[in-house]
Amino acid sequence: MNPIEEYYGKFNEDKRLKSRHGLVEYRLSMKYIKEALEKIGADTGLAKEDIRILDLGAGTGAYSIPLAEEGYKVTAVELVKHNLSRLKARCKLVDAHVGDAMDLHKYPEASYDLVLIFGPMYHLFSHEDKLKVMNEVKRVAKDGAIIMVAYCMNEYSVVMYALKEKHLKECIDGGRLDETFHTSSKIEDLYDYVRMEDVDRLVEDSGFKRIKTVSPDGPTNYIRPVLKAMTEEEFEIYISYVEAIAERQDLIGAAAHIIDILEK
Repeated sequence: MNPIEEYYGKFNEDKRLKSRHGLVEYRLSMKYIKEALEKIGADTGLAKEDIRILDLGAGTGAYSIPLAEEGYKVTAVELVKHNLSRLKARCKLVDAHVGDAMDLHKYPEASYDLVLIFGPMYHLFSHEDKLKVMNEVKRVAKDGAIIMVAYCMNEYSVVMYALKEKHLKECIDGGRLDETFHTSSKIEDLYDYVRMEDVDRLVEDSGFKRIKTVSPDGPTNYIRPVLKAMTEEEFEIYISYVEAIAERQDLIGAAAHIIDILEK
């Protein structure tokens, strides 16, 4: 078992997405998924039950299960067997398999209308490995398919881990931050962090067309204690704020996460 599998064998992703900071990310991500599905339906004329979704790094089914329950045809691929078993126990509607996003040879060409890559890029540590995922997705996606790719952002890691948690000198001395404060992670660090130029390079090298880039959480992860103290009414207003700024490109790089929305 590699460190990523061991980590997710213990990490409760369901609990994270039910926390206030996790709910912001989840609700905004689902908003953009629904927007993509509406576009696919309008462009192709396909009925809901004929739209095929591929969820790579599906975890325990946070997105796969509700989409399948709404009637979409969902295939989930998950590296961690523990997560997959929980997904299967929760819902029989999802066609769920153990697998690696870098190797989709079991899946047919030009088969999927929407591909979600909401976990794999967090845990791949080279441009080459990330590009393998993009090229595999390009093969299995239909022409005109929408691909949604989530990333963890560099400046969030610098501010919260290196600065706030006082690991700055350790990160510099250990080679995890270069002279421009760009992170360089290894598998034992668990997460990889990118800047927009890294994402742009992947889009260019894979040949996808960008529709737009959004942040599903904005400043959320910087102010978790503030969110916890909010009333329900205040929290709903905060959700509206994040929705209002989600597509502001002047703020994208400072968020904890982005979703790059692409078209084949």
